[in-house]
Amino acid sequence: MTTQARYYDIFDDKYIPGRWHLRMPRYNEGEGDLFDTWRFNEGRVLEIERPIRLSVKPAGVALDFSHALGIPIVHRRVVSLFERLGMQKEVQFIPVEVEGQAEPWFILNALQVIRCIDDARCEEVFYWRPEDGEPDRVGQYKNVRGLKVDPAKVGDAHIFRPWGWLVVLIVSERVKVAMEAEGITGTEFIEV
Repeated sequence: MTTQARYYDIFDDKYIPGRWHLRMPRYNEGEGDLFDTWRFNEGRVLEIERPIRLSVKPAGVALDFSHALGIPIVHRRVVSLFERLGMQKEVQFIPVEVEGQAEPWFILNALQVIRCIDDARCEEVFYWRPEDGEPDRVGQYKNVRGLKVDPAKVGDAHIFRPWGWLVVLIVSERVKVAMEAEGITGTEFIEV
C-alpha cells in the first residue's frame, strides 16, 4: 500500500505573544505608492521595478515567516532552507526592505498554481453564479471552507497555490517537516 502525500496550508501565526505586524507593502514609504498585491498570487515570475518597503506596526519580535496583507514575507533563513531543499524552480524570492531591520527579507512568490481542490472532500464549496453580478467569475470558486486538495493532482510540487482559491499557500509535508526542524518562527500549518 502506497502512502498518500500530505499537504498543508501554511499561514502566519497571529497569536505569538509580542510578535511584529508587517504593514502594506509600498514602493516608497509615505508617498502612497502601493502596488497590486494580487500579482503575488498568480504563480509566475515577477519583474519588480523598484525596491519594496514594509513598515512594522506594532513593532515586536521579528518572525522568519510573516504575512503583509496576505503576502508571505520571509527571512533569509527560509531562502537558504528552500535552496537546500532544491526548490529554486518553485519559488521566487523578491528582496524587500523592512523598517528597523538590517538583515535581508524577501517576499516568497510561489511559482505554481495547480488545479487540485477536491470539492467532494471540502467542508463547503461555493461558486460564483450569474445572479451574483460578476459575469466574468461565474463557475469559479467564491468561497472554500475546510479546504482539501487531491494529492493525485499535485504531482511533484512542494509549494503552490490552488487554482481558484489563490489566497491559500500550500506546502508539502517535506517542506513542513524541514521548516519545523529548522526552527522557522511564525508558521502555522493545517493539513489540507
